[in-house]
Amino acid sequence: MHKRYTSLSFIIGLFFLIVSVILLTGYFTSAVLSVNINLYAGIAFLFFGVFMITRRNDDGH
Repeated sequence: MHKRYTSLSFIIGLFFLIVSVILLTGYFTSAVLSVNINLYAGIAFLFFGVFMITRRNDDGH
């Protein structure tokens, strides 16, 4: 399990997941940040982050 947290794909996925939460929160809570690009980028980053976190390594772990 410790190996998973040090995997680069997990770190990248976590980064994109955090950025997507920031973008989506700003989109839904602020009138200034309520621009469609924040919504689209937030959704795309969310899907990419989840994909990277759930991705398996090449060695099968």
